Amino acid sequence: MMELTSQQKNYQAEIRAFVDGEISPHAGIWDKEEYTPLSLIQKIAQRGFLGAGLPQEYGGKGMDAISYGILNEEISRGCSSLRSLLTVHNMVSQALRKWGNKPQKEYWLPLLASGEIIAAFALSEPNVGSDAKSVETTANFTGNTYILNGQKKWITYGQIADVFLVFTKCEGKPTAFLLKKNNPGLLVKPMSGLLGTRASMVAELQFDNCEVSAENLVGKLGFGFSYIAASALDYGRYSVACGCVGIAQACLEACIKYTSDRKQFDVYLKEHQLIRQKITQMIVNIKAARLLCYQAGYLKDINHPNSIIETSIAKYFASTTANKIANDAVQIHGGNGCSSEYPVERYLRDSKIMEIIEGSTQIQEVTIAESGYQDYFVSNVSTNWQSKSIEKV
Repeated sequence: MMELTSQQKNYQAEIRAFVDGEISPHAGIWDKEEYTPLSLIQKIAQRGFLGAGLPQEYGGKGMDAISYGILNEEISRGCSSLRSLLTVHNMVSQALRKWGNKPQKEYWLPLLASGEIIAAFALSEPNVGSDAKSVETTANFTGNTYILNGQKKWITYGQIADVFLVFTKCEGKPTAFLLKKNNPGLLVKPMSGLLGTRASMVAELQFDNCEVSAENLVGKLGFGFSYIAASALDYGRYSVACGCVGIAQACLEACIKYTSDRKQFDVYLKEHQLIRQKITQMIVNIKAARLLCYQAGYLKDINHPNSIIETSIAKYFASTTANKIANDAVQIHGGNGCSSEYPVERYLRDSKIMEIIEGSTQIQEVTIAESGYQDYFVSNVSTNWQSKSIEKV
């Protein structure tokens, strides 16, 4: 049985209290205004959440993966948009920690850990989503600088980010650069009217002969997707998976409260058998999704080679589960579930976004099935070899 440590349990209680007091009561307003208050971002920065996964040598909290998962679950339970800030900011931090050179680490990581600067992950484009290695933004080397041209879209917290990790094609090879928001040739355009996570201040980026110093190259030419983006997306996928559990948990808590307060046919809704069936399904599936996330986190902590595929499995199950539970939550609330006066309509919109970002449900199905076939054939090759060896003996 997987059991949280006493330290993890205490941390869970601490962050839950913070979410209940500072986030949940206001999340609906932020969603309507499509805005995250800077004062709130400062509060989560002061608590070390923006440097959660970074080593203490860079000013981070050095948090283990399961604790980081708990952080994402609890923040998402209050506001999935705010959780997405943790996701993209820490994706950039982890990419630099793993692939940045020494000067880049020494300069950027302490600033990212403290939240003095906010980072955004600039990969998606108008014509490029799941096929991320085919980005169309270009980088051409001239003298000591690279010239960027192209466009990025759906950049979470791009409206307020101080620095972007931008993925380009340079000499036909996927390549990553760090780019400051005030860099000449960069135009940031706010996006609004999205289906869900509306407070995540999404932006579109346009690069028009945007000059980037060679010292801002992250890794090497050609490292952009297979190394830098892939490792960052795995970290982000884990964050999203845990966030999905938070949305589902919020739906469950909302439904328990609603069915305990509202009557139909002279009895409380919670007394109806069909309601109890839906609540039961919610409880069981949330526990299953949470355990998959904990398992993925544990494998990350021990650097197990299966951690990446287990993270995909967790993200797939948790995101589809959150969407199903959010649908049921709206159904239980009836007409009230279609009103912004109740949070379940926001949970439903946010849960749909979770099935798209950091690898869509369909991409996860392809990835997971492929790993299954690989495991099957490897297992059978091994078994056949052993059988032949035994026969020879």
